[in-house]
Amino acid sequence: MKPLNVVVLQSDLHLAESLCASLQEHFKGVATARNLEEARHMVPKNRAGVAIVDLEAATLLEIDELRREFPELGIVCTHRLADEELWAAALNAGALDCCHPADVRSLVHAANRTIIMARTTAA
Repeated sequence: MKPLNVVVLQSDLHLAESLCASLQEHFKGVATARNLEEARHMVPKNRAGVAIVDLEAATLLEIDELRREFPELGIVCTHRLADEELWAAALNAGALDCCHPADVRSLVHAANRTIIMARTTAA
């Protein structure tokens, strides 16, 4: 079962297309946003449970604002040069994880934590 809809915002269009193609195997629906404003509109429109956001397309402050605007939304950040410091900063901004954009397995795992957390909260 593919229970989540996902919105993807990546700064690199080629990478975004590749990532979306891979994610379609794991999620109910995958939509690509060209910028943060478009992502904001796509979250409710697509009933997205997760946003996968490139930290080269949005700042950590914007990640925090997105989390506040959509408290039920799981946010997974990506960055091609992520290190422990950036990972910790992304978590502090409200992200579930910060992964390399080509690491589909980690992205899927982080996104699926949204379902587990929602079930735990509902129980």
